[in-house]
Amino acid sequence: MAENIPDNIIKIQKKLATFEKNSRNYKKYTKILAKHIKRFNMKKRVNSHIKTIENIEKIHKENGSDKDS
Repeated sequence: MAENIPDNIIKIQKKLATFEKNSRNYKKYTKILAKHIKRFNMKKRVNSHIKTIENIEKIHKENGSDKDS
């Protein structure tokens, strides 16, 4: 299953590639990119946790026990 990288991250990376390394704009866009990547990764983690919880609940229902172990 391939994960798609959001357009905003790709756009920032393309812009970052045009700047000279260690320039003021390069540092600025590096920070912006880090924020976007962090937000994207956190979103993926939350979705993963939600899916895990849903799967556990589904297994409990299939086994006929609604108690937490």
